Amino acid sequence: MLDIKITRTAAPKAKPTDETKLGFGKKFSDHMFVMDYTEGEGWHDARIVPYGPFELDPATVVFHYAQEIFEGMKAYRTADDTVQLFRPDCNAKRFQDSADRLCIPKIPVEDYIQAVKALVDVDRDWVPHTDGASLYIRPFIFANDVGLGVHASKHYIFCIICAPSGAYYAEGINPVRIYVEDEYIRAAPGLTGFTKCGGNYAASIKAGELAEEQGYAQVLWLDGVEKKYVEEVGSMNIMFKIDGKVYTAATVGTVLPGVTRRSCIELLKDWGYEVVEGKIAIADIMAAAREGKLEEVFGTGTAAVVSPVKELVWKGEHAFIGDGKIGPVTQKLYDTMTGMQWGKLPDTKGWIVPVEKKY
Repeated sequence: MLDIKITRTAAPKAKPTDETKLGFGKKFSDHMFVMDYTEGEGWHDARIVPYGPFELDPATVVFHYAQEIFEGMKAYRTADDTVQLFRPDCNAKRFQDSADRLCIPKIPVEDYIQAVKALVDVDRDWVPHTDGASLYIRPFIFANDVGLGVHASKHYIFCIICAPSGAYYAEGINPVRIYVEDEYIRAAPGLTGFTKCGGNYAASIKAGELAEEQGYAQVLWLDGVEKKYVEEVGSMNIMFKIDGKVYTAATVGTVLPGVTRRSCIELLKDWGYEVVEGKIAIADIMAAAREGKLEEVFGTGTAAVVSPVKELVWKGEHAFIGDGKIGPVTQKLYDTMTGMQWGKLPDTKGWIVPVEKKY
């Protein structure tokens, strides 16, 4: 149990007046959670303080060797004014897995959840009231040793910041066009593909920019060895409904184990669908499209929940999915997940964690 000291801001920021124009990650709440790590002492000095910059030496390790990790989650306000989280334990455990791979000391699951809940409680008024909008939560850890040399740091900072964010689909869910990337790779066995670390995302920007220049919304990544098996789409997991079954890449080291992905799989199985987790060749997906068996394709992730795909392009061949509209299974997943998150549907899975008023 963390002993969290709270210092409230003396100069609260003006809250957004139009919650339909929040965007994503543009404006931040009044406070942030901070905790330090010192080798030999462990994690210490848990505190909530006014949001503000860190003063860092130019030789701080994270700038040079990218020893850092992060998470992404949301807080939702229901119609009865309850503020709640969605499966924070899953994010906490994934944070531990990322930390282990990057040689960063782990945060106990209960401490992670306590820290998130405490900050959300203190900044409760920043959780949007508008339907579909939410408070995005960004926990992260970075190495803050000073000095050059490639080795694990002995000092770290764990911080959580929050940003009120608008509805992802403010104007309706519009399926997107996806470019299958077969030159650049996102991850390879033994590397950091299963973690949430900035280096993974930095390495993906080049291909994403090239795809956007050609009119595509995202890149579908293939495996880093044979460049034939699908893995992720942009920064999301991806699923394919082919001839009644749902296929998705297995999370075996190169694919991020998404919390939304995991939740979708559980719901699909509850509804009687067979979900196949394994290697899926892009050639087989394109063949299924030619045969009229590729029924639905959608990405899964915290920001969008699901993102339907209407077209795949690989080696000049175009696969068109459905009639260009969101498919029935994708829609049902979206409605069910968001229904639970915003308290419109009962939580039949035990995934919702209320944020009690304590501070």
